[in-house]
Amino acid sequence: MWGMIATWRMALEGITHASETLKNGGRSAKAVVSAVAEVEDFPFYKSVGYGGLPSENGEVELDAAFMDGDSLAFGAVGNLVDIANPIQVAHALSRERFNSFLVGTGAREWALSQGFAEKAMLTERAIQHYRKRCHETIDRGLSPYDGHDTVGIIGLDNHGSMSVGTSTSGLFMKRRGRLGDSPVVGSGFYCDSEIGAATATGVGEDLMKGCTSYEIVRRMEGGMAPQDAADSVVCELEDKLMARFGRVGDLSVVCMNRQGEFGAATNIQTFSFVVATRDLPATVYLAERRADRTYYTPADDQWMADYAARIRAPIGDPQYD
Repeated sequence: MWGMIATWRMALEGITHASETLKNGGRSAKAVVSAVAEVEDFPFYKSVGYGGLPSENGEVELDAAFMDGDSLAFGAVGNLVDIANPIQVAHALSRERFNSFLVGTGAREWALSQGFAEKAMLTERAIQHYRKRCHETIDRGLSPYDGHDTVGIIGLDNHGSMSVGTSTSGLFMKRRGRLGDSPVVGSGFYCDSEIGAATATGVGEDLMKGCTSYEIVRRMEGGMAPQDAADSVVCELEDKLMARFGRVGDLSVVCMNRQGEFGAATNIQTFSFVVATRDLPATVYLAERRADRTYYTPADDQWMADYAARIRAPIGDPQYD
């Protein structure tokens, strides 16, 4: 049994290609890293990698992480600037016994010392979006914070090994040096090949308050089905934050257990995710929450066409998102 699950529609092409690796007996680590890297390389995804949206000072600071479910080894980078594929750096760091989580200048220096490619990650399209958002928010006295769609991908291979990877440019207009949940083990991701894996996307400051990914895996270890584990964690965290903090941001998760069963949960109107297994070709699902349960259905052709048109539309076009 093999399988992959990922946050957001943007992972579809990466999952489609990487699932061939798993189908042919390849390892989950290779599949996950290649799938995440494909998302990082696509310039129209404005929350990940090349073309990612900048911080308030106009710089693209990238976060990424990788975890090996067999050894529990992980590697992570935060505030990485102008390196082509942060997920590859994180994967390399997971092989290090110490210094496996590097941020800022130290992360960049180490990546360059290891031969990782240098690349200017701020695109003209991202600059245009930055200016547009400044005009719509800061210039009008509104909060600029928007755009926090982390790609998180879980892989299970035919050998029973699991891996998880994440990558994001983080909260749009964030302060220099800000980190969210994506590179933080236990919050943005967690993986144990003897149990399963989970990864999260949304407002990192809120997801970290619940150690969200670890808690989902812990509940699966206790016997919960992936869907029940995902729903219960998201609902309970949302309720707790509303009761004790007074507000809560976007919370969405996907997970998979060692048997290849998967789950997804969200507190937003529409959350898309991608699944591929031995019995299911790469499929985009649209999830929504009703009461305390998440329901999802395959995206139809019209939704897929609208999505493709929207992300490629010129900035300022009415259909641009």
